[in-house]
Amino acid sequence: MSKKASELLQHKQNIQNWSARRATQQRNYKTTTKSVRNYVVLDFETTGFRAGADRIIQIGALKYIDHQQTEIFSTFINPERHIPHKITRLTGISNEMVQWAPTIENKIHELIEFIDHLPIVAHNAPFDMGFLYALNNHEGISIPQYTVIDTVKLARKTITETPNHKLGTLANYLQLEHDAHDAIGDCLATAAIYQYCTITA
Repeated sequence: MSKKASELLQHKQNIQNWSARRATQQRNYKTTTKSVRNYVVLDFETTGFRAGADRIIQIGALKYIDHQQTEIFSTFINPERHIPHKITRLTGISNEMVQWAPTIENKIHELIEFIDHLPIVAHNAPFDMGFLYALNNHEGISIPQYTVIDTVKLARKTITETPNHKLGTLANYLQLEHDAHDAIGDCLATAAIYQYCTITA
């Protein structure tokens, strides 16, 4: 990894931590560390790292029933604003790729229907939940009060050998094939980490 890419990743982590603290203060969801067998793994890619100010550009969600993947929800989202070059370098998502994609207002109801009543599993969950709940009460959108499981918290208790608990670090530790900063790629890694922490560890 180049020095510039490393700096970008570190910057993202720092901003995510800030955003997570900010989102936690306003969160409308319940957290748990309880082990569940049925769940939806969720990940967003975004134009930046400030929930409520920046916009979602990709949604990835995987449904698991009895820990077996059963359904996929994946779509690019037109953020109706310019995607910064640094975000394109980080995620591989360009303005051209989302030009004809639906807006979040046209897809959020499908995501809510996809999640249904299941708990959400996410890595560094306050970041993704911050973006999700930033849509609440926007143009008639109502986001349910989900139960959320954060794999960062689980990994901190279960995996003590790694220098940190970033998604990429944990994916390397578990020897996962990880398409980083792609929403579905991050979902697959998150699901594997969740299952390792709750089943095999």
